[in-house]
Amino acid sequence: MDVDSASSVVLQALTQATSQDTAVLKPAEEQLRQWETQPGFYSVLLNIFNNHTLDVNVRWLAVLYFKNGIDRYWRRAAPHALSEEEKTSLRAGLITNFNEPVNQIATQIAVLIAKVARLDCPRQWPELIPILLESVKGQDGLLQHRALLTFYHVTKTLASKRLAQDRRLFQDLASGIYSFACSLWSHHTDCFLQQVCARDEAAALNSLERTLLSLKVLRKLTVHGFQDPQQNMEVMVMKQLCVFVSFVLTSGRQVGSESPCREKLEKTIILYTKVLLDFLEDHACAFIPLIQRSLEFAVTYVFTPAGEGVTFERFIVQCMNLIKMIVKNDAYKPAKNIDESKPESLEAHKIKTAFFTHPTLTEIGRRLVSHYFLLTEEELAMWEEDPESFAVEETGGDSWKYSLRPCTEVLFLEIFHNYSQTLTPVLLDMVQNLQGPTNVEDPVQLLMKDAVYNAVGLAAYELFDNVDFDQWFKNQLLGELQVSHHRYKLIRRRVIWLIGQWISVKFKSDLRPLLYEVILSLMQDPDLVVSKLHTQLGSPVDDFEFRTEQFLPYLESIFGLLFQLLQQVTECDTKMQVLHVISCVIERVNTQIRPYAGCLVQYLPLLWKQSEEHNMLRCAILTTLIHLVQGLGAESKNLYPFLLPVIQLSTDVSQPPHVYLLEDGLELWLVTLENSPAITPELLRIFQNMSALLELSSENLRTCFQIINAYLYLSAVEFLQFYLCASLWHILCVSLIPGLHVSLQVVEIALKVSPVLGVHMFQPLMPAVFRGIVDGERYPVVMSTYLGIIGRVLLQNFSFFSSLLSQMASECNQEMDQLLGSMIEMWVDRMDNITQPERRKLSSLALLSLLPSDNSVIQDKFCGIINITVEALHDVMTEDPESGTLKDCMLMIHFEEPKLSDEEEPPTEQDKRKKLLALEDPVHSVSLQQFVYEKLKAQQAMMGDQSFGVLMETVDTELVRQLQEFLQAL
Repeated sequence: MDVDSASSVVLQALTQATSQDTAVLKPAEEQLRQWETQPGFYSVLLNIFNNHTLDVNVRWLAVLYFKNGIDRYWRRAAPHALSEEEKTSLRAGLITNFNEPVNQIATQIAVLIAKVARLDCPRQWPELIPILLESVKGQDGLLQHRALLTFYHVTKTLASKRLAQDRRLFQDLASGIYSFACSLWSHHTDCFLQQVCARDEAAALNSLERTLLSLKVLRKLTVHGFQDPQQNMEVMVMKQLCVFVSFVLTSGRQVGSESPCREKLEKTIILYTKVLLDFLEDHACAFIPLIQRSLEFAVTYVFTPAGEGVTFERFIVQCMNLIKMIVKNDAYKPAKNIDESKPESLEAHKIKTAFFTHPTLTEIGRRLVSHYFLLTEEELAMWEEDPESFAVEETGGDSWKYSLRPCTEVLFLEIFHNYSQTLTPVLLDMVQNLQGPTNVEDPVQLLMKDAVYNAVGLAAYELFDNVDFDQWFKNQLLGELQVSHHRYKLIRRRVIWLIGQWISVKFKSDLRPLLYEVILSLMQDPDLVVSKLHTQLGSPVDDFEFRTEQFLPYLESIFGLLFQLLQQVTECDTKMQVLHVISCVIERVNTQIRPYAGCLVQYLPLLWKQSEEHNMLRCAILTTLIHLVQGLGAESKNLYPFLLPVIQLSTDVSQPPHVYLLEDGLELWLVTLENSPAITPELLRIFQNMSALLELSSENLRTCFQIINAYLYLSAVEFLQFYLCASLWHILCVSLIPGLHVSLQVVEIALKVSPVLGVHMFQPLMPAVFRGIVDGERYPVVMSTYLGIIGRVLLQNFSFFSSLLSQMASECNQEMDQLLGSMIEMWVDRMDNITQPERRKLSSLALLSLLPSDNSVIQDKFCGIINITVEALHDVMTEDPESGTLKDCMLMIHFEEPKLSDEEEPPTEQDKRKKLLALEDPVHSVSLQQFVYEKLKAQQAMMGDQSFGVLMETVDTELVRQLQEFLQAL
């Protein structure tokens, strides 16, 4: 593409591409796409966006196309890569001038240059940094700003490279320009401070913009530009940061809240603190000389009157983060054995110990609680106007992690944990001063009690040995929960939260019925139930000491009120939290929920429909349904009209919501099958989703195979006929990778639940299983499953085994007897791979089923068969306490409903199916002791006593002795 002749054509296409008319826009975009790979196209774009007389939108679009082209075609190995000659020309053109008048375009050009620099600087573009530095020194204000803006984006991009060679190059760059960057930052800061004092706002704003950009450059160089910053004296200009921030904060008094400088000034101050925080995080040891000054700075502005009138919320958050990171940094803590501590750790610990004196800690602790923990007027007004929004905001709304309150609480916990001996008496003293009834007419006292109780709740684990919570609950807290005055709702709310914090720490089980009664009364308080109370209702159900029998008398009332609350609230977060509590209740009481679940069952379909745009709420509904199905058991079949479409949608990978719903949807699918009393066409139909799920090979694969197994247990014949002849069959046969024994278990279970149909359905897979045994599969768990599969085929369908043996002999060009001998030999050799007693017994039964036999190979392997048999007898034979004789402990004579304790969960329908199936399984229906006896007798009868005696002599005498002991009672 000739640059001169093509310019007008490309300009016209770009102009059309900015049109709002799709008939004009689409052809222009298509034309531009075709030109992307044409030589010279990017040179044309460069000329267009450098032409300040053209339309801004056209120039903007030219920059974007150029920027996207760098990602696609700048690398040498890229398809349609730009030539080296054109790239050289483009690099030169990008830095000919820094006079772009439009801020947005200037920023995009700076980012564009940084993208090229990431690939080419410094080797192919050594002149970039010198030209930028020279331009930054210029007197022209616009040129200086644009060059500084580009300098920042280039530095930021180069600092982000993480390969060792790239990091070394950036460190070389940093060492060469660090002095200049420091002087640049210092110069612009001084100019700003002088201009603020002279009340020249326009000049101050320009200087502040340059201060911000130069500090951004300095931040990247300081944090990423030095491997050992403490060895570079220039880097320790960091020591001046706290002084500069103090100057800027003080000067900020002269910048009014309405001033154009105010917002940028606050950004600059925050950036100062970010440099400190980043340096502390990346270079903890190099930060040690700054610990003292940083702590003095942060504590002064946050916990003394010096900060009044000059600080603002985000700055306070940053200062608290700085204190927290210094306190919790592991590099600043000595080892338990002081002699093993690093010198740097001892030095840092010494500085911290000298700073955090008893008076300092006391002041910090008291001020955190009495000042920063207090609810603000805005928060109280929000509670009055919109209790739900207040609750959501306080328990983790979108802005929660960026606000002052959570930061305050985290700092309090960190300091309390590290200095509990000093702070525990301080907090207990504050509690003591607030005991007894609080004057409802005194809002200050109410807010203070709320704050102190908040602190006691947060520090529950630290205060375990210092607070008799049971006595406090009975003597003080219980009474406060019963104060009904409207203004006292603040304390009622805090007290129930406080109990929620302590209940898993220190709370006698005998007091729980009293607590349930209190909860019942509080749940009828509309001021509380949609604020913070709902987040704590689950605590009495979540704790480890929960006793179902204590809760059951209150179940109907509490569950009903929870359901009312679920209907009343409107915020998604609130509904999710209430659903969490409902799920906890259902999980704890299990089948006892059945009489009270009707209202919830009727409401959930409506809630599911209303939550179509809220996938996280739908996840909460799925979790509730999981516990509900488990609680309802076989009765859950009444939910199928709602339940099965929910499972269908949640597990359909072609539907966008599956990204959020899949894991819970699969769990719901599994428990639905486990609790289903019988198969239905609808249950079979949703299995259509499974083929795509198995092809995903995700972390949910194990659950998918559990679902397949559940179908097999539910109705093997219908399920196998319906599906395994189609796509699932293909996946199971093809995707059997080593180690993925769970898919083989599907085959084994199919043989167990439907031996005849299972064998024929899985016939194509059997040669691979047989070959795996003969070849000595190296994964023990897979080998164990292979042997389990062949064991069932051999024991339950001998004719199929014979045909399989014949087929394999033909494929391997071996005699059948030779192949049979190899299989038995490998089986005996790998018996130790089989760890489950059921499979060990199955192996013994399977090999014994080859007897009686006059086959010389089987007789040759007779010793090995007896060896396996004796091992299995040791596994399954136990002494009968009534008769004192040995008997097979795996035998099941009849099915009995188990007697359950209050803490045990009742069996699912699948558990019952497994036990009924076990009555027909040879492993549980055939006595190994009797089977061995009968097979040996038959072999003896066939061979005659003398020949059989010779055969028995091939067996180790110790094994014979042990075998006789097992058989003597027969």
